[in-house]
Amino acid sequence: MLKGFQKMQKRKLQKKRNSYCNKCPTLASLIDSVYNIHMKFLKFALVLVLFPLIAASTDHKFYVSTTNVEYAVESKSIQMISKIFIEDIEDALQQRYSPDVSLDTKKETPQDLELLKKYVKQKFIVYVNGAEVEYEFLGHEYELDIVKCYLEIENISELHTIEFENKILMDLFDDQKNIIHVKTPNSRRSIVLDVDNPKGLLNFD
Repeated sequence: MLKGFQKMQKRKLQKKRNSYCNKCPTLASLIDSVYNIHMKFLKFALVLVLFPLIAASTDHKFYVSTTNVEYAVESKSIQMISKIFIEDIEDALQQRYSPDVSLDTKKETPQDLELLKKYVKQKFIVYVNGAEVEYEFLGHEYELDIVKCYLEIENISELHTIEFENKILMDLFDDQKNIIHVKTPNSRRSIVLDVDNPKGLLNFD
């Protein structure tokens, strides 16, 4: 998580600077024959076991996002990385803003990225010690079929409570689950948010 933030901080600073059996062949041959028969049987058995699972997985898609949150005491900041499926967030942006929105392709434009930032900020709200706080959208990067959004809250000298309202993709999928993992120097906590319960509070006192 730290490496990702260091990368984003570098981009941020650059932007600011720019505009701110050999002995027995017969036995070896026999062993090879037995081994080949054994492997063919194993492959056939694996197909029988895995096919129902693969077929079942194509019948239903799970809609999940994850956000890793870490309270960095030394820098007095809360660092967050939200991981969202590109296909899902792209669908949400197309329905909400424009059918021409395209992410992680040659057609992607700066306006598309601004819409991604706008959507995340509207749907993901954070409260620290009882008060809503603004966070900075440091940047994003793509990893396979995931977009990772780097977010940061500064000037947090103490962390007593943190509350999240995460409605990302809940306007698109009724069964959307948004999982949040929070790490502090003394604890690790997790919450799962859904359409019925889009808000969650963690108390560290």
